[in-house]
Amino acid sequence: MKATLEVINQMQADGIIGSYAIGGAVGATFYLEPVATLYIDILISFKKTGSLLAMSPIYDYLTARGHRAEKEYIIIENWPVQFLPPANALVEEAMAEAVATQIEDVPARVMTAEHLTAIALQTSRAKDFSRILQFIEGGTLDANRLDQILSRHGLLAKWEEFGHKFLKGNS
Repeated sequence: MKATLEVINQMQADGIIGSYAIGGAVGATFYLEPVATLYIDILISFKKTGSLLAMSPIYDYLTARGHRAEKEYIIIENWPVQFLPPANALVEEAMAEAVATQIEDVPARVMTAEHLTAIALQTSRAKDFSRILQFIEGGTLDANRLDQILSRHGLLAKWEEFGHKFLKGNS
């Protein structure tokens, strides 16, 4: 992953992308036990061309340097990377509040555990519920911070429903 992040950081230094944050399963591994994942989600602010998001500068930059596109991914140093725009205000906030860290001595930004939890709750797939349970069981969440995020993004009722279904039983 080190070489992949070096390329992404160089893209940022070269002005191809702005600030970024690692999300998804790879982001979660900074707080939880590592899990097998097939790709890295990199959330970035895309440059807009009219009303469309412009992916071509990213593809052009990377393919000129020997990386290749494969389905919805760009293979960077043997890691499939999916570049994603922020889908909503929650993801925008998660990007803005991402934590600076080092991965194998390479600077990177990773979404907070609380934002990853809120995004998983919002997405609500089975694997997202599993990840939320891992965050809870791992004791990595700041409950006050999570409550503030859930409140700001209208997810408190969904959190209560999750708690009833997965934490207190289905009675």
